Amino acid sequence: MTTVESAPATPVILGGTRGGPDKPTLRKDRWWVSPVVTVSVLTTFVVYATWAAFSNRNYYVGADMHRNLISPFYSPCLTESCVPGSHPATVITWWTISPALLILIFPLGFRFTCYYYRRAYYRSFWWAPPACAVADAHVRYTGESRFPLIVQNVHRYFFYFGLIFNVILTIDAVRAFQQPGLGLGVTVGTIVLCLNAGLLWLYSLSCHACRHLCGGGMRTFSEHPIRYRFWKFVTPLNARHMQFAWMSLIVVGLTDLYVRLVASGTITDFKLF
Repeated sequence: MTTVESAPATPVILGGTRGGPDKPTLRKDRWWVSPVVTVSVLTTFVVYATWAAFSNRNYYVGADMHRNLISPFYSPCLTESCVPGSHPATVITWWTISPALLILIFPLGFRFTCYYYRRAYYRSFWWAPPACAVADAHVRYTGESRFPLIVQNVHRYFFYFGLIFNVILTIDAVRAFQQPGLGLGVTVGTIVLCLNAGLLWLYSLSCHACRHLCGGGMRTFSEHPIRYRFWKFVTPLNARHMQFAWMSLIVVGLTDLYVRLVASGTITDFKLF
């Protein structure tokens, strides 16, 4: 009887010739639609997020408008140059450029190293491969064993930082119910910030690193009942990780845009009750 321990090992050799059809593709369907959409959405987000991070204005709606709304790109606002009311008691005095650049490296690092996003931009930007049964654009394969792709292994650490920012953005959503000078209430901005925080939690909890943290490395679930319950909770979320990844990405950008439009006076944050 052959067991797992006694079974012969199959060597894995990196750097071999890439597989795939001899022709670029034999497919007749519109397989290129998905890569084009992915490139368009990710490029739009990166361009907008870069502009928003360097603009360093219109990221907070404060007491002068009877609101408490802050962009997720600028929270927590930790520099001395932050708009009054948008930063905590402790600030950084030596940072002289946009405060968003201090924090965006963590949420963007979490997404950039995300297992799903890797598949998305490997296929769409690098064509490695762009779709099933479509020839790879690269002759050789080295995996994620060399720089810079070996840096992808830090994803689990960005996951922990992502949880911290989720807590902060949740606090921002709760604070959005406070309307200085008016008391508690609900506005469109309140709903936007709550939706943003909720989707970020769903994206994080559905992460593969989160599922492994809950249920990985265990021989029997019966010996770890608490971790088993967490694993049972996040596993159905993990099946929808792709949907949560796109929804949270789009909503976090729209949240910044909404706060920016309200802060600049372009639109009004209507009070619902």
